[in-house]
Amino acid sequence: MSADLLPAPGPLPPLPRRVRIGYGLGSLGTGAFSTVPGLILLYYLTNVLDVPAAVAGGAVFLPKAWDVLINPLVGAVSDRSRLRGGPRRPFLLIGACTLPPLFALIFAAPALRGAAAAGYVAVLFLLAATAYAVFQVPYVTMPAEMTEDPAERSRVLAWRVAFLGVAILLSGAVAPAIAHADGDTPASYRLMGAVVAVLLAAGMFGAWFTTRWAPAVARSEAEPSLRAQLAAARTNRAFLHLAGMWTLQALAIGVMLAGVQYFATYTFGSASAVTPLFACMIGPLVLFMPLWTRLARARGTRYAQWCASLLYVAGALALAFTGVAGPALGYLAVAVVGIAYAGLQLLPLTLLADTLAADAVRTGKRRTATFTGLWTAAETLAFALGAGLFALVLAVTGFRSSDADHEVAQPGAALTGITVGMSLLPAVLAAASLWLLHRYGEETTRPSGDPAERPPAPSDAPSGALSAPNKDLTVAD
Repeated sequence: MSADLLPAPGPLPPLPRRVRIGYGLGSLGTGAFSTVPGLILLYYLTNVLDVPAAVAGGAVFLPKAWDVLINPLVGAVSDRSRLRGGPRRPFLLIGACTLPPLFALIFAAPALRGAAAAGYVAVLFLLAATAYAVFQVPYVTMPAEMTEDPAERSRVLAWRVAFLGVAILLSGAVAPAIAHADGDTPASYRLMGAVVAVLLAAGMFGAWFTTRWAPAVARSEAEPSLRAQLAAARTNRAFLHLAGMWTLQALAIGVMLAGVQYFATYTFGSASAVTPLFACMIGPLVLFMPLWTRLARARGTRYAQWCASLLYVAGALALAFTGVAGPALGYLAVAVVGIAYAGLQLLPLTLLADTLAADAVRTGKRRTATFTGLWTAAETLAFALGAGLFALVLAVTGFRSSDADHEVAQPGAALTGITVGMSLLPAVLAAASLWLLHRYGEETTRPSGDPAERPPAPSDAPSGALSAPNKDLTVAD
């Protein structure tokens, strides 16, 4: 085993509380930027700026797909950085200075319509996605470098997930409410962009400032290119199956997130219905996450992941009957999806931590930055593709775009497409991910004569057998 994986002598000191909480603040920025564009940017293009659905889908998808290429570059530059403040924090500051104003500008389009408006939004979104990558890639690498203690890393992760839930709930509820407050006018979207930019700045600057007290006890370096990262990933089949599972589930969530505004407007009959719908979807995130943690401790993380995935499929299928049964079923089905989503936000990260710990034991190499970079890139691409896929459904079914001053009637095929895109399509994607979850389970339980070839017990064992990486996944000091 390489020297950088040897534990420090004696007990490791806990991280300062302000570091744990401060690091978690960064998720206010990552959560808001991941949520708001996926929730309303496509609708903003098609229903406010009169952009055809297919063109709007490209304007939303391509800038986020750029992250897949830029993430490895940011990781490599950060690894080699000799800037004052360490290899990670200067990049947090750069991202905090650039992303909030760029985000506000996305929704401050001049008097443009159609393809010209799509071009403006695509360019600003591309710049914002680049700024986001500059912040996010170093940010997700930092916990592995703050402490060698797996339990302490779990506490840091718990704060990150908690603030992520707050960010998703706050930005997802407030942004549509502001955007629709004045009848979907460009001015209301400009105000919304400015308000969310303030939230982004608060979280990102908060993480940069408070991590100044974080120790640097380890250093994890990513491979210098996407090709090299993929080559490393091919040596870990468990990671490939786990990442594939989460990519399909993130794609299902991305499709549903892009569709919820259209579902509110055309199935519920009110654009403002998106706020209670989104609250039903995201509200359970904080409430039910501790219950998913308890289930993972009692029955194993993989078992809990199966339960969350199946529950998501059931909730998505139920949404298909909203038009027949009425809004009550729609709210109930979205709440079921939200309960499942609480597990899907937490449990894959726990499985990832276990998988990376097993890889370090098996190979003697610290490859956290490489694998987390791939995980982040796949997640980003999936959420971006979700919006593009929903836009494709709209285009194929004949959805008619409009501007804020002229509402148009939609053909029946388009209304059916909105329902299918919001319910059946996410259900199929999530169901397909179960095969990869099964394959992941086969890899992690594969017999081997060398104990180092086996992942640690947490994902499969009941609570009495839990080892450190799976402990304390609740918000704690």
